[in-house]
Amino acid sequence: MSDVDSSLPPYDPYDVKPSFVERHADYVAAAAVFGLTVLLAVISFPPFEMPQFAYAMLVPGVYWAYLKPRLKLYAWTMFAAQAVAWTIILGWLHHVTWAGLFLLGPFIGAWIGSWYLAAWWIVPRMLGRPTFTRLTAMMGLAAVWVVIEWSRTWLLGGFPWLPLAASQWKMVSMLQIASYTGAVGVSFVVVAVNLGFAAYSHRLFREGAKGLGKRSQEFFLALFLVLVCFSVQLQETYSRVRFNIPFARVAFVQPYIPQDLKWDPAKGPGILKILEEQTLAAASSRPDVILWPEASTPLALRGDATAAAFANTLVARARTPLVAGSIAIEDGGTPRERWFNGAFLVTPDGGVQKDYYAKRQLVPFGEFVPLRPLLGWLSKFVPIGDDFARGLDSAPLVVPLKEKSAVFGPLICYEDIYPDLARRSVIAGSEVLTVLTNNGWFGEGGAAYQHAAHSVLRAVETRRPVLRCGNGGWSGWIDEFGLVREEIQNDAGTIYFRGHRTLSVQRDKRWIGRESFYVEHGDWFVAVCFCAVLLGVGALWFAPAPKPVET
Repeated sequence: MSDVDSSLPPYDPYDVKPSFVERHADYVAAAAVFGLTVLLAVISFPPFEMPQFAYAMLVPGVYWAYLKPRLKLYAWTMFAAQAVAWTIILGWLHHVTWAGLFLLGPFIGAWIGSWYLAAWWIVPRMLGRPTFTRLTAMMGLAAVWVVIEWSRTWLLGGFPWLPLAASQWKMVSMLQIASYTGAVGVSFVVVAVNLGFAAYSHRLFREGAKGLGKRSQEFFLALFLVLVCFSVQLQETYSRVRFNIPFARVAFVQPYIPQDLKWDPAKGPGILKILEEQTLAAASSRPDVILWPEASTPLALRGDATAAAFANTLVARARTPLVAGSIAIEDGGTPRERWFNGAFLVTPDGGVQKDYYAKRQLVPFGEFVPLRPLLGWLSKFVPIGDDFARGLDSAPLVVPLKEKSAVFGPLICYEDIYPDLARRSVIAGSEVLTVLTNNGWFGEGGAAYQHAAHSVLRAVETRRPVLRCGNGGWSGWIDEFGLVREEIQNDAGTIYFRGHRTLSVQRDKRWIGRESFYVEHGDWFVAVCFCAVLLGVGALWFAPAPKPVET
């Protein structure tokens, strides 16, 4: 009697069952792409100092697009990756509101992640096409990224926090094209490099390319764009040291007032005492001008006689002009009362000057409630006043220094993340941009470094030095080429501290009285990118059928 069960199929030694990975290959690929995309996106931006990873952060998703995954799986994977990545990147927002973090992170992730839908459509259609068609499509896809970044500056009120160019804030050699194209030009190059790496990887691993036998023209085009950036760097910054001339000695005061104390009336006298001590100590270093951060006083410098008298007396004692962030109340006590977040000039002889700068770009739910007729039931997280009013012009401040006067262009809070605001300040005559900000809301995490990265971009775009004064850091100055010349730290090596520092600021004499190409012509490169998108899509749409590609 046989022991073999006749009901079982005969044994076949060549019948190998697929593994779990093989049976679920699509989902394994999705998980790998998800994890790599999140990791690379997070570490590419400040506070991590790994800008080189920005040149690979899009590669996993683009390489996957070459393999023609199902749209639904691809879209959900990439949107989820961006949502998680941006929730982590914006994690500092939890100090203000957890709900806001878990709404804003996925929203920005979806906004940026929409680029992958274009990648899913364009990338696989590039296979087998003539070189010109592929390169045109590649440039069109990089241009799509620029258009999406540009839309973040204005759509739904705008939130252009951390464009891809901001990942390169310490890579001065890559930033100089921003003086011609704006920061979006840097983003364009970074995206193009990602596309070049993905194309070359596909040729190596899927098309069997070996050595230079099957060169990737996409990769070489990306390399050419990087060389263009380096050539601009050499042209703009060669021997620049010999063009540096003294501008002013600037004292930066960091009062470092915690947000839970800032608007408590009982803490007002103590805050004024801190400002007095730090300002007089800074004045002892004999600076040309002293800077205070945004909303530094607990009372309005304009509209409150007590606050104005305090500032007038203090500046007279310091014998040094002061540029201070504070509140202005116009038509106080009347039905027309308006509150402004402002920057004020206080001089030893004239006190608080009549003319001041009013913030032009307000923070939603911080300084006003958007769509108040619909969202009036929501309140601001800044517990002072009603909705702030918006400033309407650049209104630079003419500051009397010891030897001459200088024109300071104030930018308050996160206004330096908007390229056009800095550009308009320079058009109005600003010799230096002065960022007064209060980052006390966001703890001691990555927010201060992420914010400072934008000031670097504005310096390069406008070819103006940027002076940044924060409530508790990041404070310092950045030269016309985006080089961080001084980052203010205490003896323990941290930017987060209460104190003051006086720095000697210089200017490049080649840019005195001269405007950059970007300042003169604005967002012309965005218009070029719109055209590039149309050309890229048209090249694929009307090109001959692709040649079969062996994979």
